Amino acid sequence: MLYVVATPIGNLGDITLRAQQILAAVDLIIAEDTRHSRVLLQHLGINRPLRALHEHNERDQLPMLLTQLQQGTTMALISDAGTPLLSDPGFLLVRAARQAGVAVVPVPGASALLAALMVAGLPTDRFLFAGFPPAKGGARRHFFERLREESATLVLYESPHRILATLTDLADQLGADRTAVLARELTKRFETLLDGTLLTLQQQLTADSDQQRGEMVLLIAGAATPDMSELTLEQQRIATLLAAELPMKRAATLGAEISGAKRNAIYQFLLQQQVARVGS
Repeated sequence: MLYVVATPIGNLGDITLRAQQILAAVDLIIAEDTRHSRVLLQHLGINRPLRALHEHNERDQLPMLLTQLQQGTTMALISDAGTPLLSDPGFLLVRAARQAGVAVVPVPGASALLAALMVAGLPTDRFLFAGFPPAKGGARRHFFERLREESATLVLYESPHRILATLTDLADQLGADRTAVLARELTKRFETLLDGTLLTLQQQLTADSDQQRGEMVLLIAGAATPDMSELTLEQQRIATLLAAELPMKRAATLGAEISGAKRNAIYQFLLQQQVARVGS
């Protein structure tokens, strides 16, 4: 049996009773960084064998771990902090275990993603978790460009040394006035929530370097869904003609320049047309 066990993201008191019981009982604990996880286990008074499983060795470790599971070894998979597999290794092991008929059991608990959503004050009926953005500038900007029209609340993880560059690129691609919340060091001593626009968050972090430290979750309001009635028949005609010859995003941009309509309104209009064609 393979247990997938959530651990605290900062405050060690957030460990669940069930997680403690399972970690104390399994034959082997699989951890991303055994040095980091050993601190938690020592705090809990748990002394079980540990094995490292990270992005650099997961494929190599997989056959041996799978064989042990099939032979009856019980294991617990944990990450450095929070819920495993959310921007952490372990997906390959879980998939292989299930395909081999091994029982895989979730043991829920702390999650930086959900903790940030709980306190951000942004809509939570729909959200898109996009993980860590690409490290390189060009790829990162393209990544954000693809999220520009997304109406769900966006949730990102980011490292301290890239947070300013990410805020800059987000402001360029999504608009400097887009509402955002930076949740930093959640459940820890210096837990901080910063509210504002992408531009004001960038300015706050630039002015106070202490706000560039620690574990970060960045939440961004989704794109506003425009009212289709704001497009005139002529603007719709122009958009339709352009979309027949150009990719949708390019047609929306050019249509806005020609007709004076909002780019997002044209894009949503073209998107609805496309859905209607597929449906028919």
